[in-house]
Amino acid sequence: MKIIDILEETHSALSANKARSGLTVLGIVIGISSVIALMAIGNGATSSITSSISSIGSNLLMVSPGAARNTGGFGAMSARGSAKTLTVDDANAIVSNVSNVAGMTMVVSSRAQVTTKSANTNTTITGTDSSYANVRNVTVLTGDFISNANVTSYAKAAVIGPTVLTDLFGDDAVADDVIGQTIRISSTQYTIIGVTKSKGSSGSSNVDDVIYIPYTTAQRYISGNKYLSQINVSAASSETMTQVETDISDILLARHKITDSTLADFSITNQADLVATMSSITSTLTYLLGAIGAISLLVGGIGIMNMMLTNVTERMREIGLRKAIGAKRRDISMQFLSEAIALTLIGGIIGITLGWVIAFIVNWTGVTTTSVTLSSVLLAFGVSAGIGIVFGWYPARRASNQNPIDALRYE
Repeated sequence: MKIIDILEETHSALSANKARSGLTVLGIVIGISSVIALMAIGNGATSSITSSISSIGSNLLMVSPGAARNTGGFGAMSARGSAKTLTVDDANAIVSNVSNVAGMTMVVSSRAQVTTKSANTNTTITGTDSSYANVRNVTVLTGDFISNANVTSYAKAAVIGPTVLTDLFGDDAVADDVIGQTIRISSTQYTIIGVTKSKGSSGSSNVDDVIYIPYTTAQRYISGNKYLSQINVSAASSETMTQVETDISDILLARHKITDSTLADFSITNQADLVATMSSITSTLTYLLGAIGAISLLVGGIGIMNMMLTNVTERMREIGLRKAIGAKRRDISMQFLSEAIALTLIGGIIGITLGWVIAFIVNWTGVTTTSVTLSSVLLAFGVSAGIGIVFGWYPARRASNQNPIDALRYE
């Protein structure tokens, strides 16, 4: 049979029972669109988390007080971040003795109630220095960031994030208008000297919901002690991060007079390792979501096989007649196989379009970030074609093996 003949016969056969063909195609559409949409959500989550981690700084190492030891249960770290082991002298020692350090900043972090004359909010207070903006990729929208002069003078100066701006001054607040105004943090009055640009939020974390003040001021008026909540170090390049991490660990162990590294009273979080870990987790999630969609595809494939087997039974006399006038087994097999493939390809095209539309709507509504990749589209399309071949082969083979005399006698 010529290709044009096969296409004509396929069109005629599928058009003969539009309702059955449509329902069969629907199964493939649901399966393909599910794969595309779910993988888009998984890929979007990976991209969003990676971007969020990367936005906190370049080649970043975060030194936190407290041992990085599992305490059982869900893997919580024992006293990590809440212990009092890091000091300003530790931070200065890192800068003085570790090579390939592009920047270092000290952090004193806590949460506090912040009020104005007409509003209040509970937000993160980050005590830091002038290096924080470069190390942590913070950009000032208007005004100034914390300066070294603010740090040495224990200035009651505050730089607020855009979320704090709207919480305290309303949705229509203009950043330039709040410069010079005062706010109260834990009953102490501070003057706003700057507003940062928005970096966006990720899940439950909102890096725009923060107020920056000098770390010396935070130590005196908020934490009430000389300890740091974190030391952030920016390595000169991604290639030197391991060396910088090792040197920081050696220096702090020596300064804290700890000989056994497993008993360290601090922990170091490597940004690159964090990105790799989170990417691995979200990739696994993406594959899991894709597998859930693939189950729908499998059900759709079974539906195709069921329809084609029904077609073989209903068209038994047609098969016998074709064989009687000279049709070969290959011709009969090709005819039924082409019908199965046509159903899956039609369903695949519609499913890919629908899946992309669903992903776009989810992204547009802001429920979560989605990302439709070419690989997921090609995979879905290839799988749909494969389903047509795999699930159409048995009915096609059964049709081609029919004895023409028995087929003609079939009632």
